[in-house]
This record gives sequence, structure tokens and C-alpha cells, in this order.
Amino acid sequence: MQPDLSVVIPCYNEQECLHELHARVSAACQDAVGERYEIVLINDGSRDRTWAIMQELASRDPRLMCVNLSRNHGHQLALTAGLSVCHGERILVIDADLQDPPELLGDMLACMEAEQADVVYGQRRQREGETVFKKASAAAFYRLLSSMAEIDIPLNTGDFRLMSRRALDVFLAMPEQSRFVRGMVSWIGMKQVPFLYDRAERFAGVTKYPLRKMIRFAIDAITGFSISPLRWASHAGLWLSLLTIPLFIYVLAGWVGGKTVPGWTSVILAVTILGAVQMIMLGLLGEYVGRLYMQSKTRPLFVIKDVLSLRAMPMRVPLGYVASDAFQQPNIQATAHDASNMPEAAPLRSVGRVGRLA
Repeated sequence: MQPDLSVVIPCYNEQECLHELHARVSAACQDAVGERYEIVLINDGSRDRTWAIMQELASRDPRLMCVNLSRNHGHQLALTAGLSVCHGERILVIDADLQDPPELLGDMLACMEAEQADVVYGQRRQREGETVFKKASAAAFYRLLSSMAEIDIPLNTGDFRLMSRRALDVFLAMPEQSRFVRGMVSWIGMKQVPFLYDRAERFAGVTKYPLRKMIRFAIDAITGFSISPLRWASHAGLWLSLLTIPLFIYVLAGWVGGKTVPGWTSVILAVTILGAVQMIMLGLLGEYVGRLYMQSKTRPLFVIKDVLSLRAMPMRVPLGYVASDAFQQPNIQATAHDASNMPEAAPLRSVGRVGRLA
């Protein structure tokens, strides 16, 4: 029997949060849909005890699916892996740090039903526990992206959202290597409505998005949803060409008047400016060509090494690869009440576009 709800949670070095995360998410799911839910935890190559704790939790909770990736693939690909293997008719995406309160699940489900929406995305009113720089840079980034993108990407949103199965199936048909999930979900269309909430402080641990990763994330978002940087390159080339006209007239007048162009400073300055602009333009072109190159290799987006679950894996996992011996059923240490409510193993199914065989 398919669950009504899947909660997909990518995790990287989250050993301090996992027990609290599991308790709060489980309670929120039971309040919202009763026993017909599953929680999908994805270990994205963690270096701490994250996977060991997942195995421990899976031995006590029959509704838990734990996915262990072969290495650290990054948050967006880990999230894609979890979305590829979940079974629910509605899917909640949430981060493991508990900044997005799982207790909002019931209200988000009610909003989805009332609005007949396919996506309910969390939109932040306040961001507690974040530095002024983080808030300012995030605000600037989303406004810049909104002005450049060819689709409407809502401001002040993250990956915290509730999706319908049909919206997820469209998402799983999108094979991009460099993924910006919130933008890809916006691209899907269908009816998407905001859900305003206040973002809390991280429950424990430290952020997994340092400045370097934030910059890379911003570049992926901009180059994935806009060709404006290429247009800027064309415009810059046009304006620089126009600026050479007065310089040419000045040089020609000096030659006609028998005067040499004085000094080399102006020449060096012009060469330096032009060279810098050319390198910037080549860098922009390189970003887009690099994305084409990575996409042309058609490698799996992720490799699943281990899966702990009572539910059967899909026959085909879109976008990724599952090791042939990955699937294991956890040794559930259940009470009589838990045993009577254990989920039945779901039949094997195919999801979205044809993926690689397990």
C-alpha cells in the first residue's frame, strides 16, 4: 500500500540533529496523516556518525527509509536521490537542521487541499540565528536571480515545500547535472502557492553552506535559469567597440597633425581594461560550455550504495544508479503495536523517465 505522505530529508554530518529530527518529523506526520507515511533520510557521504544513527533509527521505525550515497554528491543531488526513491502521493522536502519547523506539515497539507495546489512552498518572513551578511547576501541573490530568470522564482524561499506526486514526476523527468531544485520546481508550473512562516535557528551543529558553496550555488542558479550573462557580454563588447571610435579619431588627428601619441600609460591602461573584459567574457562562456560538457557525458547524477527499508525499491530509479546489492531490510525491533501497523512492502514500480537498472 502506497503511503499518503513522504518526507524527504538530505543529511550531511547531522549526527547532533538526527534523533530530534526523527522524533519531531514522526510526530508531525502522525498528527497530519496517521500511520500512512514514510520518512526518507539520505546520507550524503557524511564523515561523522550520521549513517550509524540512521541504521539505529531504522531498526526501531518501520516507516523509515535510509539511503546511503556512495560519496558526498552535494545537497541538491542528495535531495534528488531521495525524491527518486520516495513512494508518497504527497512529498514534503525539509532540511535536517530543523530551521524549517516540521510541525507546519498539517497546515501545509490543509493549504494544498484548500487551494487545490500542486506545490506549497515555504516563504520566510523572518530568518532567526543568521548573520547580517547571510541575510543581506541572500536577499541580494534572490532579487538578482528574479530579475534575470526567465521564470518566476519566488523571493525568500528555500527547498522547504510540499509537492504532489504529479509535480514530482515532472521534476524527475528533468536530467540537469547542475541542479537548482527550487528553480526547477518553479519551472514546472502548475498551481504553486506560498506558505508564510518564520525560520528558526539551527537546532545543532554548523551550517553546511560556507561562502564558497554559496557562490557555487548562486552560479548554478543563474547559469541554469538565465542567459542574461551572455547578453551582458554582447552588450559590453558593443559599448567597448563604440568607445574605440573617439580613441581612433584622436589617434588619427594626431597622425594628420604630425603629433605622436604622448606616453605609454594610456596604451597600457586600454590594453589592461580590454584584456580584463575579454577574460571575464571568456569565463562566462566557459561556465555555459562547461555545463554543456558535463551534461553531454550523461553520467548518473548519484550512486546509491545502501538502502535500509521495508518497502521495495523502484525497479528503475530515474537519474541515478543503485548498486545491485544495495537493498537491505532492517531488523526491526518493534512492539506489538508497531508490528500491527508496519507498512506492507510496496510493489516495484517505474518512476518518470527510464533510469538505470538497479
